[in-house]
This record gives sequence, C-alpha cells and structure tokens, in this order.
Amino acid sequence: MKTITKLTFLLIMALLPACQGIPGEDGEDGNSLLGAVFEIEGDFTPANKWMLYFKFPNTIEVFESDAVLVYLLWEQSNNLDVWRLLPQTVVLKEGILQYNYDYTLADVQIFLDGSLDLNTLLPAESQDQVFRIVVFPADFAMNNPPDVSNYDLVVKSLGLDRKSVEKIDLVDTNKMISPN
Repeated sequence: MKTITKLTFLLIMALLPACQGIPGEDGEDGNSLLGAVFEIEGDFTPANKWMLYFKFPNTIEVFESDAVLVYLLWEQSNNLDVWRLLPQTVVLKEGILQYNYDYTLADVQIFLDGSLDLNTLLPAESQDQVFRIVVFPADFAMNNPPDVSNYDLVVKSLGLDRKSVEKIDLVDTNKMISPN
C-alpha cells in the first residue's frame, strides 16, 4: 500500500507545474520558502456538521500544483507525537469511522464520515482533535520525494522544524464556520 501511495503521489507531482510558497521568506536557493505547516484543533459536533473548516491565511498562496496533506495527531508515545496521514479509518464496535478531508486553493475541510451514527461517538473520537495541514509544493516533491505518510519526513524534506508550525485557533479566528 505504501508503494502505491508513493507512486500515485509521484505521478501527480510529475504532471503538475512548479509552485512558489510563502512570499517574502527566502529558501535555500534564494527563492521563496517552499511549504507551510498549520496546526488546528477542534471539536466535531452536530452543530458544525462534523466538519472543521480552515481558511488559508493571506500570508500564503496555495497553487494548483501544490499538494495539501492533512495529518491527525493519533497519540503520544514516549513523549513524541504520532501523526497519521488522512484519510484514517477506525473500526469501532458501532461501525466504521473515517477522518477525511478535501481542499481548494482557499481552504481545507476536515470531516467525519462512516457507517455509524456520529452522535454516538465518544469524546476521544470527536473532541479536541489536533491536525497538521501541510502545503507541499509539487516542484519540491519531484526533486526530493519523501514518504508522505510520514509527517516527520515530509516536514524535514521541506526544511521546516517545530518552530515553523503556525498554530491557528479555529474558534478565535472564526474559521470553523464554513462559507457554505
């Protein structure tokens, strides 16, 4: 499965043109810094239709050729965060739960789906969920493709570190409400 995911990602990246990244920040070659990482936390509820909405800040431009990857904080092991690439499927005794997402050049929507009644979810499955959203430039991926299922490798390949993660409060910035 890892090989298929990698090959699919590489094929998509090879067919798409280059992108630029965050204006005004220099990268290794003197051009704009490639990539960006945002962290959001939120609750999936009936009120937000089991969806978290994140609008990209004006400080970054997402291009058609960029890949947007979303990772879920799955657990902490030995004081280290364990991130899983979405979609993630969980088999519960009540049925199947899936954390999934879609995106445009302007926003990301993370949502719950599955074969169970979402109203029966435990707080651990729907509340205080932490996600990392990575804007991954296609041109960079073609030259140095990481295993996209591994969050740490993706961030490292972009030359970013923990300080590069911009934490966004969905409630305070009123980004939880979808324009639809």
